[in-house]
Amino acid sequence: MLNKAILMGRLTRDPELRHTQSNMAVCSFSLAIDRGRKDQNGERQTDFIDCVAWGRQAEFVAQWFTKGSMAIVVGRIQSRRWQDQNGNNRTAIEVNCDEVSFGETKKSRDAYNAGNQGGFGGYDNGSQMRPEPAASQVTPAFDLPAGDSDFQELADDDGDVPF
Repeated sequence: MLNKAILMGRLTRDPELRHTQSNMAVCSFSLAIDRGRKDQNGERQTDFIDCVAWGRQAEFVAQWFTKGSMAIVVGRIQSRRWQDQNGNNRTAIEVNCDEVSFGETKKSRDAYNAGNQGGFGGYDNGSQMRPEPAASQVTPAFDLPAGDSDFQELADDDGDVPF
């Protein structure tokens, strides 16, 4: 049997970190994923997928991701069944995350948030992001004597390390 899901989308809300009775971290979040086509009315179709991360992965998501962040999730689809307060049978389908990664650089995330005034005002596939500056427009963080190095300064390095 095979059960593997690979998703890329934007968080629809800030991740919610909780702990089990045995102090295991669990983080819930939801991804908005554009289907890539429009419906009969010309409106964009988007799926909203619930995801759950556990342990260190849960702590990572809670610390580094916020509403509107682009995330790449690898995991498996699971269903949970329970009875609500009224005794009705309920079912939830969610992705149990094995891996969660950044889906964009900090610079493109900041550009996305600036275009949406920090909000999620509707799902966007990143079309509002600013283009990267040309290498000739980037000011190096420090000056090296010409010809002394085989290395070149990276144009998109924001210096922010996520750990």
